[in-house]
Amino acid sequence: MTSPSPEILHVAVAPDEAGDRLDRFLPRRFPQTSRARFQTLIANGCVDVEGAPVTEARRKMKAGDQVTVRLPPAVAAEPLPEAMDLDIIYEDDALIVIDKPPGLVVHPAAGHETGTLVNALIAHCGESLSGIGGVRRPGIVHRLDKDTSGLLVVAKTDQAHKGLSEQFAAHGRDGRLERAYLAVVWGAPERKHGTVDAPIGRHGTTREKMSVARRPGARAAITHYDVERSFGAPPCASLLRCRLETGRTHQIRVHMAHIGHPLLGDETYGKGFKSSIRKLPEEAQLALQALGRQALHAAMLGFEHPVTGEALHFESKPPDDLAALIEALELPSPRFSGEREGPGA
Repeated sequence: MTSPSPEILHVAVAPDEAGDRLDRFLPRRFPQTSRARFQTLIANGCVDVEGAPVTEARRKMKAGDQVTVRLPPAVAAEPLPEAMDLDIIYEDDALIVIDKPPGLVVHPAAGHETGTLVNALIAHCGESLSGIGGVRRPGIVHRLDKDTSGLLVVAKTDQAHKGLSEQFAAHGRDGRLERAYLAVVWGAPERKHGTVDAPIGRHGTTREKMSVARRPGARAAITHYDVERSFGAPPCASLLRCRLETGRTHQIRVHMAHIGHPLLGDETYGKGFKSSIRKLPEEAQLALQALGRQALHAAMLGFEHPVTGEALHFESKPPDDLAALIEALELPSPRFSGEREGPGA
C-alpha cells in the first residue's frame, strides 16, 4: 500500500512582502494553516526557497523568491480515541464547545495519558478533525484545570485553531473574547469590585505551583472581580464573578490567595484556611467535603467564530456539587446571624 503524497503549495514573494520572515509570510498567504504548523514544517525541512530547503523560520524573504511547501498528510492521532459522554453546548464543522465536568483532564500528560478530553474528542469528531500540527487531533487553544468545571472551546480545523488562538492571545483586549468564572472564596474582599494586577510565575521551590512573583520568567497577570454576594455576618465566604484580562496557569486561584481570599476547597493555594471550615454552617461543611475540589467554574465564554465572524456567547450554570455548596452557604446560621449559640457562646 503506497503512502499518500504530500500536498504541494507554490507561492512567489511580492515586492511589498520583501523583508517578511518566512514563518510570517506563509500563514498570511495560506491563512488556513497556522503559523505554528508552518514553523514545524520549516524545522522539518518541508519548505524550499529558490529550490533549496530552508530550516530557519526567521529567514527574510526577497521580492520574487519562489517558495515551495510540502504539506505531509495528517497522520493518525497520537492519543487514542476513547468514547465517553460529553456535554456538548455547540458544534459545527470548525469548532466544538464543551461544558467540562470537574475531574476531567483536558490534554494527555504524564500521569494522565488516557481518559482525557482530547481522547474523548478524537473519538467523537473522528475524521472531521484536520491535521493540526501534522497530527489529526483537536486544537486546544485554552485549558481548564482538572478540577475546574465549565466552558471550553476546541478547534477542529487549522483555520479555526489559528483564529481562536489569536483571540485568546489578545485576551479580550480587541473586544472579541469574553471569559467569566464563578469562584467561592474565603471571607469577603473589602471592595465589591476590584482588580488584581500582579505577575505570576513558577513557585520558587514547588514546581507544580504558581505564585505572584517579580522574578525573571514571571508574566503579567490581571484579574477583575465583582462580589456577587457574601455569606454570613461577618462574611465567612463570598461568591465572586472573575473576568480574565490575561490567561496564566492557575491565575484566579493564585490571585485570590494573593489578596487573602483563596478559593474554598483549594488544597494548593488555600491550605492555611483549613481551620476556617468550622466557621461554615454544618450543611456547608458537608457540601464542601462533598465538593472535594476548588470552588471554581467557567461560567461564561464569548468569542468571534473564526470562520463566519459571528459573535457567539455561551453560559453554564454551576454543576450540582458547586451549586449545593452555594445553596448551603445561603442557609441561615446562628454563627452568621450574631445569635448566641448557647451559654458562653
